[in-house]
Amino acid sequence: MSTPDLRKRLGQKQLVVAPGVFDMVSLRCANQFGFDALYMTGFGTVASHLGLPDAGLATYTDMVGRVKAMTAQAAAPLIADGDTGYGGLLNVRHTVRGYEEAGASAIQLEDQEFPKKCGHTPGRRVIPAEDMIKKIRVAVESRRSADFLVIARTDARTTLGLDEALRRAEAYAKAGADVLFVESPESEEEMRTIGRAFDLPLVANMVEKGRTPLLSREELQALGFRLAIFPVTALLAALRAMSGVYAHFRDTGSSAGVAVPLQDFADLTKLMGFEDVWEFDRTHED
Repeated sequence: MSTPDLRKRLGQKQLVVAPGVFDMVSLRCANQFGFDALYMTGFGTVASHLGLPDAGLATYTDMVGRVKAMTAQAAAPLIADGDTGYGGLLNVRHTVRGYEEAGASAIQLEDQEFPKKCGHTPGRRVIPAEDMIKKIRVAVESRRSADFLVIARTDARTTLGLDEALRRAEAYAKAGADVLFVESPESEEEMRTIGRAFDLPLVANMVEKGRTPLLSREELQALGFRLAIFPVTALLAALRAMSGVYAHFRDTGSSAGVAVPLQDFADLTKLMGFEDVWEFDRTHED
């Protein structure tokens, strides 16, 4: 069931920071830090769940199951990547209803051609704006609660230029989108232009070594953005740490002397809920 929490929070002046979560361990870890929202990254979720690139290979069924699992344990509103809606207008209606029923607080829909490609990567092509306008209208009319937010993303900047991206975002706003997401601006000046153009909450997609400058919280707020997502930062950190551990295993045949900092095993058991299991066992001992 959607709540007004995310809508209210985005209406405030302070930036909402939504770190990417890509599996249940990352979700439970992020829960500990009191974020106002979490972002179910398509890139990371497809990678961790299927071991595949985020290139239109994951289906609605693959992803809605991940949404349901994550929202069941999320301590903050979950923003979920819905790609292109997984098909035509009827698919968009099915996807919006499914994501809302699964417990997400917002769905992100993009105007890429199918099969889509991950943002900040080359070769992304977009559908006609009129087709995406129809998708946004269907998404808005299909939700059961206005508290379930529709985030409209355009990938037009990379191939068609900023002016076309701005034109599309304006059209998507008129179609009823709650939040606008102009993907991959390539300079701080472009971000400033986007921030000045719209009254709706705006998304800044912070991808390390991506196409968009990495800015501070204060800089993003000053430019007019209200939601910053960091889809792969935690995944990149985890991959770097795991690579170091596996290389040490290969070279030494042991974890003794590994240079990578390790979390205490006791912290991991606590994070995953073993204390509740132990308390249950004590309560029901013969």
